[in-house]
Amino acid sequence: MHNKIEDIEVRLLLEAIHLKYHYDFRGYAMASIKRRLIQARDRFGCRTISMLQDLVLHDESILMELMGYLTVQVSELFRDPAYFKAIRETVVPHLKTYPSLKVWIAGCSTGEEVYSFAILFREEGLEDRTIFYATDINQDSLRKAEAGVYGLDRMRLFTENHRLSGGKSSLSDYYTAAYGAATFDKSLRKRIVFSDHSLVTDAVFAETQLVSCRNVLIYFNKDLQNRAIGLFRDSLSNRGFLGLGAKETLRFSSHVDGFAEFARDERLYQKREEA
Repeated sequence: MHNKIEDIEVRLLLEAIHLKYHYDFRGYAMASIKRRLIQARDRFGCRTISMLQDLVLHDESILMELMGYLTVQVSELFRDPAYFKAIRETVVPHLKTYPSLKVWIAGCSTGEEVYSFAILFREEGLEDRTIFYATDINQDSLRKAEAGVYGLDRMRLFTENHRLSGGKSSLSDYYTAAYGAATFDKSLRKRIVFSDHSLVTDAVFAETQLVSCRNVLIYFNKDLQNRAIGLFRDSLSNRGFLGLGAKETLRFSSHVDGFAEFARDERLYQKREEA
C-alpha cells in the first residue's frame, strides 16, 4: 500500500513541476525517477514526497537543486573510449567530405562529452568547420559545462580514456592546472553553443551530421524514447550519424527502419537515405 501511495505522490510531484515550471519529467521511467526523488526527499529532510512537492511549489530555488537529482550528472571525458575510437576511425572519414559540420551533443550534462568531441575534432582537423550544439535541460549543468572546470583528481582517468580513444596528443595540452582544478582551454569553446533544450517538449533546431545522445534514453519511457529518436532523425542530414549509450539501442524503436547499424558494438547508427 505504501508503495502505491508513493507512486501517486511521484506522479503528482511531476505534474506539479510541469504545471508550474514547464519541465516535463512525466514520461521518464518510473523506477529510476522514483529512486532519485526518494534520495531528494531525504536530502531535503522531508518525511514524504508530498512534503517535497509543497517545498518545490513554494520555493523556486529548491527546483534547481532538485534538478540535480532528476537529471543524471554522471560523465567523464572520452567515456567508453571504444565509442570515440570508432567515431575517430569510421565516422570521421565520412565527416571529412563535408565542407561544414554541425554536431549535436544532446543531454550534455556538465560538458565532458562535448569537450571530448572538440578535442577529437581538433586532432582530426575538423574543428574549424564544425559547430557543436551542447544542450541540456539543467541550467546549472550548462553553466558548469560552459566553465569547463573539473577536479584535478579526475584527470588521470580522463587522460587514460583519451589515450585509449586513439588520442593524437597529450590531454594536458588542452587544460591548465591550478588550485586542485583543471580548466579546459577557452579556445575549445569557440565552436560550442551551449543551450537549454528539452528532448521532451522542444523541437529540432538545426540540420546536423552527427548526433551523440548517450545514457539519456535509458531514463525515458518508450513513448519518450520514440519522440527523442524522432527528433534526432529529423535533425540528421541524409546518411548522418547517431551515437547512443552502451545500454541503449534502436531495436525496439518505431524509427528503427530509418537507420542502418553502422558500428553495432559501439551503438553507432547511420540515417538511411530518404526518398
